[in-house]
Amino acid sequence: MDVEEAVQSICDSTASLSEGCRLPVRMTGTSDWPLAEIISIKELSDSTTWYYVHYVDFNKRLDEWVTEEYLDTRKVQFPRKDGLTTGQNTGVTTPKRIPPVGERSRPASPITSPDIVNGSAVLAAALQKKINRKRKAVSTENEDSQDVPSTPTPRQSGSMVTHHDDVVTRMKNVQLIELGSHRIKPWYFAPYPQELCTMTCIYICEFCLKYRKSRKCLERHIKKCNLRHPPGNEIYRKNTISFFEIDGRKNKSYAQNLCLLAKLFLDHKTLYYDTDPFLFYVMTEFDSRGFHIVGYFSKEKESTEDYNVACILTMPPYQRKGYGKLLIEFSYELSKFEGKTGSPEKPLSDLGLLSYRSYWAQTILEILILAKPTGDNEKPQITINEICELTSIKKEDVISTLQILNLINYYKGQYIICINKETIDQHRKAMEKRKIRIDSKCLHWTPKDWSKRSKW
Repeated sequence: MDVEEAVQSICDSTASLSEGCRLPVRMTGTSDWPLAEIISIKELSDSTTWYYVHYVDFNKRLDEWVTEEYLDTRKVQFPRKDGLTTGQNTGVTTPKRIPPVGERSRPASPITSPDIVNGSAVLAAALQKKINRKRKAVSTENEDSQDVPSTPTPRQSGSMVTHHDDVVTRMKNVQLIELGSHRIKPWYFAPYPQELCTMTCIYICEFCLKYRKSRKCLERHIKKCNLRHPPGNEIYRKNTISFFEIDGRKNKSYAQNLCLLAKLFLDHKTLYYDTDPFLFYVMTEFDSRGFHIVGYFSKEKESTEDYNVACILTMPPYQRKGYGKLLIEFSYELSKFEGKTGSPEKPLSDLGLLSYRSYWAQTILEILILAKPTGDNEKPQITINEICELTSIKKEDVISTLQILNLINYYKGQYIICINKETIDQHRKAMEKRKIRIDSKCLHWTPKDWSKRSKW
């Protein structure tokens, strides 16, 4: 009887939960119970209550809808008016500010199935209201017309777009996309038209990237779509890998669709409308049906801070296959052709930072290992500046990489680089796994002087 009463008291306590509360939640597919914040609460027609939770200290792509059996209501931290949280245990606070409950409240709406919670009409309506305050309403009169909002918003800095951390943009609003032969579950919010977000799946043409509400609409579009590759200049081809350069001004529709697609998998940084100042480099894989998008990176035509990448993404079906490093390697190859050092725009995503650190480490180690003694010197000598010139990696990134690898030592009044046999062996094993590399002989590209505005 005592056990039953204990269980009942825990279950009853879910009624006091509100948006902004934090409590341990069992992460789907694991036995872990990390601390999570409740972003939204919905009661379905079958009286089942669903909670949209964000796992604190975890990436937002893991956010999900869960039912009450996934919640540990014995350790709830309730939101306070001063923006902090307090738990049922005295003195429990969190370092991250939680806005008051009033800031997160939103009207409830009936939802018929947990399968369409992510793209509910309430989310879509809230998004449309938010967008209408900033730009003209999206015209979607014809299902075969282009659906990208046409009025640009001011750029913040480079490709950064500022979002208010509200309930709309914090929640995934698209369940699935179908891109070519792949069905992909998005990671983040993206401002697709509201009527599409209520659909189970958004269908995207893999060549022009226009989106449709059903497979039948997509099939009609494909019959009229003449593209079998991105609408730009092919500047690199080796075996089945090609790179296309797309001007964000000349191919605005494609660039905007690409940014919209990328926003599903990039949280911190992307651009949607003002694509004119950017170039897009799309990597594709060729087969008998055409050139299929693998990933891309964007780059400012003029960067005052020597950024050679604004946004970079490998599509989820192609991740963990070496394509991410290939994109990074290609961006530095372009910098070599320009005779400059470059660096990616910050902040990088967690996956982007891992990829860049790995690329920097492998590239710099390769230079150091292949360095040979000159003249009467017993050991090879190379400066930081020489490493920068050989790799086009910016000086700050070279130094930070050497520090992370613990290769810099202070000896007799100067800094020296020391590499042990274990580091060399680890590097060689890592390089053996990089099956695909950029061949500079296959790059046919001439840098443009974008400082002359007429060339835009």
